[in-house]
Amino acid sequence: MSDMQSQTDLAFVRDKITPQERPPVSTAGPIAWVRKNLFASVGDTVMTLLALAIIAMLVPPLFRWAFLDAQWQGADREACLTHGAGACWAFVKANFGQFIYGRYPEGERWRIDIFFILLVAGLVPMAIPSAPFKRLNLLYIVVIFPIVSTLLLIGGVLGLTEVDTPLWGGLMLTIVVSIVGMVVSLPFGILLALGRRSQMPGVRVLSIAFIEFWRGVPLITVLFMASVMLPLFLPPGVNFDKLLRALIGVALFASAYMAEVVRGGLQAVPKGQYEGAMALGLSFWQMMRLIILPQALKIVIPGIVNTFIGLFKDTSLVYIIGLFELLGIVRQSFADPNWATSQTPATGLVFAAVVFWVFCFGMSQYSLYTERRLRAGRR
Repeated sequence: MSDMQSQTDLAFVRDKITPQERPPVSTAGPIAWVRKNLFASVGDTVMTLLALAIIAMLVPPLFRWAFLDAQWQGADREACLTHGAGACWAFVKANFGQFIYGRYPEGERWRIDIFFILLVAGLVPMAIPSAPFKRLNLLYIVVIFPIVSTLLLIGGVLGLTEVDTPLWGGLMLTIVVSIVGMVVSLPFGILLALGRRSQMPGVRVLSIAFIEFWRGVPLITVLFMASVMLPLFLPPGVNFDKLLRALIGVALFASAYMAEVVRGGLQAVPKGQYEGAMALGLSFWQMMRLIILPQALKIVIPGIVNTFIGLFKDTSLVYIIGLFELLGIVRQSFADPNWATSQTPATGLVFAAVVFWVFCFGMSQYSLYTERRLRAGRR
């Protein structure tokens, strides 16, 4: 009894919670991340070392060419010829306005600036999930913005000087062609996907014929047909603007690919969802709008964004029919004798590549954010 009493007297009961300690560096933190992702196995270690060797071989010369040996200031080609073998960023600086606005009259370029502002004003609230008035915002993007932008850029009304579309170019034209293609291809692609799965033979055959025809020809062929062959089939005296013909061709071409992406999502929705919707007495369009399409589109978010990214890059092909978008206007500027150097083409192409990468990377990252928010992936 005395021994138990002595043990009780020596016992200690903690009356405060001990502070939380940091996890070992081997299980959390930068060192753990490196071990898990870069050196987890022999194969990972070999690939990591190989990647580091390639980076060490390529990055320093590229950095030296783009920054250390580059020429940033100058009025003509002499500045780049006398400075060295680095990038001629003075060429990009001198032609920056042309790269953005094309051959649009300088005194009217404020209209393009307003176009960019209106575009951002519509896209930013639409991209923020918590932003209110989504329906009004969608109405603005789909109806109001296209009408206002068309009147603003073409002119001829409200005292605005008319600017012919052959003068459009640069980044502005790239954005116009890609936006029209994206806005038209998604709803039209959804209708084509539904038509291909329709139980009505006529609708199904027409949808399949449309999709397979446009998917079976290159976009270059579509643009040539729209620019050269289409006027031959029109009545005498009837003609379309070259830009409008290109927009129609790009939109139809993108719609065929979008239809197959959406069809993949429709097939991925479990059959029980269709049966449950029909058991509730919903009509076909109610079933699609309320139950099937929300699930199908969530599944194919990566495919939709991938199609948009491909469409944005394919806008460079309109150069072959005489429309000078960003890449076309950059290539056209190489013929300027005031800036003809051995470094001018590489510098211009790198500038265009960076611009395209920024836009495509932005779309890709927003796609990943949307997938995480909607929990579209399986963990």
